[in-house]
Amino acid sequence: MSYPPPQYFGESGEKSALYRPAAAAPELVDHNGTRVHYLATGESTGGLFGIYRWECGPAEVGPAPHFHRSISESFYILSGVMSIYNGTEWIDAEPHDWVHVPIGGVHGFKNRSGAPVSMLLHFSPGASREGYFEGLADLGEMTDDERAAFFLEHDNYWL
Repeated sequence: MSYPPPQYFGESGEKSALYRPAAAAPELVDHNGTRVHYLATGESTGGLFGIYRWECGPAEVGPAPHFHRSISESFYILSGVMSIYNGTEWIDAEPHDWVHVPIGGVHGFKNRSGAPVSMLLHFSPGASREGYFEGLADLGEMTDDERAAFFLEHDNYWL
């Protein structure tokens, strides 16, 4: 496979690196106490990818099996044990395990360990998952039609 076509045509490069200290506050803390750090959004990467640090407490949280029509999703476990549905079965992913789900691949994840879990979520291309994460808090206030439109807008197809 060859490299994609060039997108930068300058002569000397740019000083454009982004830095985010580990101690930076999360952009989102949900009602379960899950903390989501927006490390790189689709907007900040020019639509190439998005990467988020997901830190959840010991409660069982996470989405049921679903798939995406336009984005792939990968999981890299930093600490704890996360149950990830791989389309066939639930597997217990441990620190340094990586799971990649291609576009259209059925997947889900649940913290069933009874302990906190931290992982990186990677989406490619870089869709605006921040709107999805933030909108989850409002699901209980939505009508069935609004909920269906929300999931369609954010490329989530539930099984």
